[in-house]
Amino acid sequence: MKISKLLKISAIILIFPFLIISCKSPDGKFKLPGGDARKFPADPKKRVEQNLKEGRGFRLNDAFTSKGGGVFEFASSNELWRASLDIVDFMPLSSVNYSGGIIITDWYSDNNSPNESIKISIRFLTNEIRSDALDIKIFNRKCSTSSLNCTVNDVEGKLVTELKKEILKRAAKYKNDNTTEYTYPKMKDLTKD
Repeated sequence: MKISKLLKISAIILIFPFLIISCKSPDGKFKLPGGDARKFPADPKKRVEQNLKEGRGFRLNDAFTSKGGGVFEFASSNELWRASLDIVDFMPLSSVNYSGGIIITDWYSDNNSPNESIKISIRFLTNEIRSDALDIKIFNRKCSTSSLNCTVNDVEGKLVTELKKEILKRAAKYKNDNTTEYTYPKMKDLTKD
């Protein structure tokens, strides 16, 4: 019992000087953690404003007011995104992440060839409708009669080109059809009853 108490005290004695040294500034003077009071205004309201300008805080009132910060388009208004989902809608989806810009389908096979299936990965490189906006990968999986022996190959060429062409055609059609856009009403318009 006394040995463990002695070990604890000696550990504290050994660690304490390092804690004291860490409170010194680079010029060797003792400095308490925190800011220099001379650099901040004495008025609390001005101090809060300065902290908010420097990104050190938030206000609850700001959470309820809409300032329209950030450029984030809804997935329903992004023509490439909608066109891609429409083209691969016959396949089950494994992962769809709009903010990450990726659509991954699950393995799909039709009834004619149950031992062969495909998987499609669509990565969005930009929201603009152009040929280099999409990175499409198609994987082909062939399994023997027992599903333990499967080989997966990356499919390149005509199928990838055709898929990209169909997505871009449909996205261009969506862009030309401005009738599908929906303008969300503002909150103050809804509360005018």
